[in-house]
Amino acid sequence: MKRWRTCFGTAMRFALVEQARNRLALLIVLLFVPLWTTLAYEVVARTPLRFYVRPVGRHVVMNGNVLTQVVGALRALTLVVAFMMFVATARSAVFDRRLVQAGFPRFCLALTKCASLVLVAAAVASYATAGMHLFWRPVQPVVFAAGMFTGALIYGSIGIVLAAVVRSELAGMFLAIMVSSIDLLLQNPLINPASDSALVRYLPAHGAVQTAVTAAGLHTMPWNSLLLGLGWALGMAGLGMAVFALRTRTHRPARVSVPGVVESASVQ
Repeated sequence: MKRWRTCFGTAMRFALVEQARNRLALLIVLLFVPLWTTLAYEVVARTPLRFYVRPVGRHVVMNGNVLTQVVGALRALTLVVAFMMFVATARSAVFDRRLVQAGFPRFCLALTKCASLVLVAAAVASYATAGMHLFWRPVQPVVFAAGMFTGALIYGSIGIVLAAVVRSELAGMFLAIMVSSIDLLLQNPLINPASDSALVRYLPAHGAVQTAVTAAGLHTMPWNSLLLGLGWALGMAGLGMAVFALRTRTHRPARVSVPGVVESASVQ
């Protein structure tokens, strides 16, 4: 038990230091998120829009600027957290392998990645929710923050997966932008009049969007949407941890005898 506490504490400290060193991401969180939500609220027309809320099975009418602000805030969070987790995971790859070679359990390191993702997602979601209170108050603030939190968790996990697929930070950011754009823009009725299509239910952030919009204007508790968002988050986190385990595999040298020649081969 003591060994696990030491492992988790040490790895967690390194993970948080790595996040703190990403000054660009911190700057984006502090400036881009409030800037985007402010512009969405002030610039987008207040024309009423119909949005299909699946937890209640009917359309509700909301001002276009408020609805765009909610979906836009989710998009900003998903991009920021995906980028933060992608950069942190990509930059720590060599160091993670060294920790494994030094005797740190891979499961402990993977658990640390999950814990750091939860902390980052919770902090950014709380920051965005607090910013919303400058313009209007969600009917269910805690549930609204939970919707933001699940969206950030989903795309933070996607960022971990992308770190194992691509090596360039530019390519990782581009992929995160493309995926989140397809996901969130299709769910905004201001941009997509068919945002209530049945196919939209299969998008990663659908549960997060439904949770946030429901909490913004209704007293209904969106259990199905919240569980759907958490399911996506757990699924992507599981995939991210599996990829992390593959990336941190260690290899040990072994002697292979060949007639007249002694070679060193690397086996798992």
